[in-house]
Amino acid sequence: MTLSGTIAADAQPVLRISNVQDPNAFGRTALIEALARAGVTVTADPTGPNPDGKLPASYDGDPQVAAYVSPPYSQYAKLILKVSHNLGANLALCNMAVTRGSTDCTTGFAVEHDFLTDVAHVDPTQFQLADGRGGVFEDRATPIGLDQILGYWLRTPDADAFRHALPILGVDGSLGISCTTDCPAKGKVFAKPGTIVGADDLNQRIAYNAENLAGYLETDDGCLHLFFVGVNGASATDINDVIRIFDDVNQVAALLQEQASAGHRAQEH
Repeated sequence: MTLSGTIAADAQPVLRISNVQDPNAFGRTALIEALARAGVTVTADPTGPNPDGKLPASYDGDPQVAAYVSPPYSQYAKLILKVSHNLGANLALCNMAVTRGSTDCTTGFAVEHDFLTDVAHVDPTQFQLADGRGGVFEDRATPIGLDQILGYWLRTPDADAFRHALPILGVDGSLGISCTTDCPAKGKVFAKPGTIVGADDLNQRIAYNAENLAGYLETDDGCLHLFFVGVNGASATDINDVIRIFDDVNQVAALLQEQASAGHRAQEH
């Protein structure tokens, strides 16, 4: 991968994601490189398409020489949440479908519906979903629904793990660009943003359809509050405007954290 351009001397780090165009070939190359690091000689060309037609129909009876154990799903979920890994969010539906013995990814919605109603006791009608990432026109979520699902996680043994898997204001993930210095709320807002932008061809500008943020505010004394902040139906002239709106929503969350902390201090006195 070759990049070219100009970077300002005082520029902040920027994360950009490039989709893998041929996952099978990418996985093959990664495996060959991993084998080489382990001292295994592979004579095949490390790059190029994956010749899956040469694979045996079955490995039954063959001795196992190695095994790869994937990380727990919590680590994968952390990647999805921290940087909005949307492909991973969509694949989550497929993983859920497999638990029902289906290769149709939309079967995952039935699993999700049962989880909301039977496990989390959350009203599923507070959500409207047509994919896993929340990026199509049909996808909707009410603040009530978000409040309910965030409240559910607080009552589980995985509460801390889930909270720290979310982007943390001023620290990491997609919230790492805001509240980085002289910000009392730094490290005390755990939330997932949702951004939907499009093109306003009539006015030659960016249609900023939604910038929403939901998660947890941690007060200075360690108390957790649920919150939701949303901007819908805005417009932007360029990418700098988009970043400013994103940052404004983050700053509102920071102010809410400071306000919540001040309220706790006042109650103590």
